[in-house]
Amino acid sequence: MNKLTDITYVKSVLSRHGFTFSKALGQNFLINPSVCPKMAELCGCSDRVGVIEIGPGAGVLTNELAKQAYKVVAIELDKRLLPVLDETLSGHKNVKVINGDAMKLDLHKLIHDEFGDSEVVICANLPYYITSPVIMRILEEKLPIRSLTVMVQKEAADRICAQPGTRQSGAISAAVHYYSEPELLFKVSAGSFMPAPKVDSAVIKLDILREPPVKVKDERLFFRVVKAAFSQRRKTLSNSLSSGMKLPKQQITEILEKAGIRQNARAEEMTMQDFAAITGCISESE
Repeated sequence: MNKLTDITYVKSVLSRHGFTFSKALGQNFLINPSVCPKMAELCGCSDRVGVIEIGPGAGVLTNELAKQAYKVVAIELDKRLLPVLDETLSGHKNVKVINGDAMKLDLHKLIHDEFGDSEVVICANLPYYITSPVIMRILEEKLPIRSLTVMVQKEAADRICAQPGTRQSGAISAAVHYYSEPELLFKVSAGSFMPAPKVDSAVIKLDILREPPVKVKDERLFFRVVKAAFSQRRKTLSNSLSSGMKLPKQQITEILEKAGIRQNARAEEMTMQDFAAITGCISESE
């Protein structure tokens, strides 16, 4: 068993380095011994594949990734954890820890400098408060990666993986499906963490698509349409689009009619093809 899932050991290491958990950073360290080996196995790393990990914490997932990947680059925001990671990862020569913010680092340069032309995957146990921003930044940057495997809040996992056109879908669902093929791998109970959060989590994997499932001339406009559509979920699609896109209601009515969409339809009923059709009609009307 990985000793980093032993509560007594982890507490002693953290105490020795004067570390205390930060609620602001959403720090919850995994202590369930079965979770990280499973994540490392399913994320697609191997002795020919490099891994970028975001938020290694005390290094429990990093340790498992290092056993399977040829190289692991872990990005940690909290400087207080650097000496902790120096100790917990001392047995691995294929791990590099970078102190930085994954939302600000030049990830294209990092991948080029650290992995060259090798295949790369990203694996992370993300704090709940930055789940969507991190996922969307990675996808929008169109990084040369094969997949993104992350642990997120269970509710967020359901929304991210929801197929557009279903009740549970949202703007994040459409965005994720534009860039990748998402899959919910397994659930993780709240008791698997220290300290335990109030909700359960889930591990999802996003396999990056070579080409989007729909063709649009203007990606920026496509995502504006998606965002506007879900901006007021209780309202009809026509009202949400009119308000979010700042277009006259009559114009939106004509656009929906041209796209073959009912006037009283709602955003969660829209498929990727529907959003692409609306985007095309708006573009033609401008």
